[in-house]
Amino acid sequence: MLQKLSIFIVVTLISFTAHAEPTVQINTSLGPIVVELDSAKAPKTVENFLGHVKSGHYNGTIFHRTIRRFMIQGGGMTADMKEEPTGPSIQNEADNGLKNLTGTIAMARTADPHSASAQFFINVADNAFLDHKSKDEKGWGYAVFGKVTNGMELVEKISRAPVWPGDVPTQPVVIESIELK
Repeated sequence: MLQKLSIFIVVTLISFTAHAEPTVQINTSLGPIVVELDSAKAPKTVENFLGHVKSGHYNGTIFHRTIRRFMIQGGGMTADMKEEPTGPSIQNEADNGLKNLTGTIAMARTADPHSASAQFFINVADNAFLDHKSKDEKGWGYAVFGKVTNGMELVEKISRAPVWPGDVPTQPVVIESIELK
């Protein structure tokens, strides 16, 4: 009986480990934010994001755009507002079924739906207008690829920071590093 129970426990642990999604910790100058990534629904986006994490791209960038009750955006600018060079753009995966709900992380982009590269944002509210609606230029939406599992109170605090014109925080919130957990 004990042997069967031991085998069941080992098999259960292996199955949970095999299906675990990658988790990252965004270490900011104000504290950590933990994010679970969804590689099953956004494989190219997660691969791209983790490539930037592993290269150290995000180290020293800031949350350069913060809008109360909307989102915080980072990963592309230094504290002196110089844009960090990035890799090539990726295919938009906003049609993956994930929604821009409070606490989700998504890729920032230009008006071109397939222009996302390194910048990301964390939703501070449910933002259905950012969700995928159709595959035309205006309907693509913004690709969600994970969710905050710890540190949402910090995300909300960052979103409420005083800002200059252009929604740039008056006091930079630095992304010191992002580490794969």
